[in-house]
Amino acid sequence: MKIVNSELETVCGITSKLPENKFVEFAFAGKSNVGKSSLINCIAGRKKLARTSGQPGKTQTINYYLMNNELYFVDLPGYGFAKVSKEVKEKWGKMIENYLTTSKQLQLIFLLIDIRHEPSKNDKDMYNWIVYNGFTPVIIATKLDKIKRSQKDKQIKLIKTSMNLPKETIVIPFSSETKQGKEEVLDIIEQVLEQVSPQQED
Repeated sequence: MKIVNSELETVCGITSKLPENKFVEFAFAGKSNVGKSSLINCIAGRKKLARTSGQPGKTQTINYYLMNNELYFVDLPGYGFAKVSKEVKEKWGKMIENYLTTSKQLQLIFLLIDIRHEPSKNDKDMYNWIVYNGFTPVIIATKLDKIKRSQKDKQIKLIKTSMNLPKETIVIPFSSETKQGKEEVLDIIEQVLEQVSPQQED
């Protein structure tokens, strides 16, 4: 699969009503500086589709990117390191919860974890929250280029064990710099599309 066209279609803030899309949605969740925007840009093959920032907490909205006029990437607000008030963080949490529980087109959630560090409490809470809402997330271990090649297996094992992931959980080492993992993510998206297309035609 290849993304040949992409655009930011809808931006939803705290008070916005979520759109009722007709295409399948793939959501991306992760802490504030885990590299969601860079990953979306990498997968889409565009440098500035999603805005990247060195400032954690830049994504304070739910952003819907239309891909190939057939599916959406949904970028959820980052959690964890953002320097915002507790009240605002709670509102972001409610935004994400509202999305997870009301979207009719959400098919798969990619949970991004920084491969350099042991998953945080926030990472574990988000994983458990996703599972509680009936989804089996695919884990993307970002910033692969920031560690030595010899450390990869050790860090992947750390993610799996500290989060107590089931054996069948998919964990994709990923680098937006080298594009390693890009094809694996696109393959998973393509597989999901093939599974849901007959349902949409019925």
